[in-house]
Amino acid sequence: MATITTNDLKNGMSLNLEGSLVQVVDFQHVKPGKGHAFVRTTMRNVRTGSVVDRTFRAGEKVERAIIDKRTMQFLYREGEDYVFMDTSTYDQLTVTPETLGDSTNYLTDTSKPQLLMYGEEVVGVELPAAVELTIAETEPGLQGDRVSGARKPATLETGLVIQVPLFVEPNEKVKVDTRTGEYLSRV
Repeated sequence: MATITTNDLKNGMSLNLEGSLVQVVDFQHVKPGKGHAFVRTTMRNVRTGSVVDRTFRAGEKVERAIIDKRTMQFLYREGEDYVFMDTSTYDQLTVTPETLGDSTNYLTDTSKPQLLMYGEEVVGVELPAAVELTIAETEPGLQGDRVSGARKPATLETGLVIQVPLFVEPNEKVKVDTRTGEYLSRV
């Protein structure tokens, strides 16, 4: 692994600290009037999601963790788990829903997310900003019910329930923001 000093820290950088994989959320280099300079950091544990504040001496060495991004195609569900195929090597990989988190709400058979890998372990997933999903079930819009900005619940093909405008019908494709889970437009 690559060793860097705390002076080289940047937001979003991944580190291997005492056997746990953390990502730098925020850092601040402090040079007090008396005493030695230090670096105050806020880090998030990638596996558990817990946030930790830690102070390092300036110039202290830390171990950088290399996170590899691999484009994978979602193939199918096997029980509770999700099976992906590496688009370059065609190797298949089984991932638990706990590892994928909320991104399971946006995975369809044709989606190709980027899985974040630390060695052979999947530590996260990056989705595109918006995905196209089909409305599986929603109430029909009534003629004359055209209140500006009115919304109704709709269940998507993945099981996610979102609020859509009244004119959206079942079996229509809609664009959904993967960061907020909100309806963007019809496709």
